[in-house]
Amino acid sequence: MSEIVTDNMARSQYELPVAGQTVFARYRRQDGVVSILHVEAPVSLRGSGAAGRLMQGIVELARSQNEKLVPLCSYAAAWMRRHPESADLLA
Repeated sequence: MSEIVTDNMARSQYELPVAGQTVFARYRRQDGVVSILHVEAPVSLRGSGAAGRLMQGIVELARSQNEKLVPLCSYAAAWMRRHPESADLLA
């Protein structure tokens, strides 16, 4: 089954279901810019790459919606530094 990142606008967070749990990234959206405030994976999923897959999905969504990203969360910022192909999305 393919993993799909969804935008839960009611909670202002992107979500990725993994093994019956949810990896999420809280955000603030304004004028086409999405600030990533916090990325969190359940303890049992840490180290599994789930947060990285979430970030990849966020990048794909932002690109498809012509949005820019501001990674305020240290994890999101480090992920984007390690993936220079996402640099064009930085606000």
